[in-house]
Amino acid sequence: MEVDMSVEQVLDEIRQLHIGGLKLNKKSIKKSHPELMRNALYYFPDWDSAIDKSIS
Repeated sequence: MEVDMSVEQVLDEIRQLHIGGLKLNKKSIKKSHPELMRNALYYFPDWDSAIDKSIS
């Protein structure tokens, strides 16, 4: 799997989406931001782990 974002970029983008009020559920992010999902799953075991790390 090829990644084009660093782990910090992934976390920052998730934070920005959260601040902007976008729903962070897996289905909507996979559809609206597939590259973010792909990169997040490279660094984290699942999408929920990426969310927890970014907004904790």
